[in-house]
Amino acid sequence: MVAVVAGPATPGVPAGVLGSPWLSFAVRRLGRFVVSLWVVVTAAFVMIHLMPGDPVRSALGMTAPVETVNARRQALGLDDGLLTQYWHYLRSLCGGDFGSSVLSNLPVSQQIGDRLPATAQLALAAFVVAMVVAVPVGAVMAVLTRGGRRRGGELAFTSASVLLAAIPEFLLSVGLVYVFSVHLGWFPVAGRGGLISYVLPVLALAVGPAAVLARIVRVEMLAVLGNDFIRTARAKRLPARQVYARHALPNALTATLTMAGLVLTGLVAGTVLVENVFAWPGLGSTIVQSIQQKDYPVVQGIVLVYGIGVLTVNLLVDVLLAVLDPRSTIREA
Repeated sequence: MVAVVAGPATPGVPAGVLGSPWLSFAVRRLGRFVVSLWVVVTAAFVMIHLMPGDPVRSALGMTAPVETVNARRQALGLDDGLLTQYWHYLRSLCGGDFGSSVLSNLPVSQQIGDRLPATAQLALAAFVVAMVVAVPVGAVMAVLTRGGRRRGGELAFTSASVLLAAIPEFLLSVGLVYVFSVHLGWFPVAGRGGLISYVLPVLALAVGPAAVLARIVRVEMLAVLGNDFIRTARAKRLPARQVYARHALPNALTATLTMAGLVLTGLVAGTVLVENVFAWPGLGSTIVQSIQQKDYPVVQGIVLVYGIGVLTVNLLVDVLLAVLDPRSTIREA
């Protein structure tokens, strides 16, 4: 008989924690987040060095004195070696320093801080509208068309959702401005001034994602309605509203959250075009102006903010899914 000797427990760590599926999940997700963040940071650094020509000369113009160009290059650290620049870049980012604008010499973090709230409000408002519309529409269509019923309604819903999802935000923005601002005069053409100015930009951003999410909610709801626990709830003669709202819909939304996270990240990226149509004072219009003016440090900082935002949303969605469906976390671990 061979005796099994247990190894010493790790000091300060309760028994069973090291083998916990939640710990494994946290380590995997945080490790993936850190690696992805490093890739985004490195890509943003490489981007400015792939630009053809001298970025300082391009930003200041061909008529700028050589002394001014050299002074700005030295201030930005562009005369150092590539590895030295990369090290200074990482160290500055860890301290919250995104560098300075080539044109205005203002800190990039200040410009981002001034414009980020407008973009975040627009994206979050569009996300809320998309979810509020998509979830009930998708659930109701699943209930109405389950079992092959109402083929005409199913065809109309599918066709409309595909059509709305295929319209680019930029084109939809122009159409909304022409109809509701220029022709009818119901809403302001551009700018950010009060709640009424949010209506058209939010609609332009929310229509496509709402159509996509409604289709996904319908598909997931149909799958849940065919499960045994739904048949059991009906056999107990529970009210139909309780069966759909308390038993079917929460299970359908669990699988929808992953796509909802992708939709939110897509909304953040979609603000770039929509903000330029509506002259919205956010990061989207700022990055376009900075590209036109060849102010690459500002472009670099905004790209970093967008990348970090996408990674953070994906991480939060993973955590929320793990909380709502712990079985998936245990299976993955």
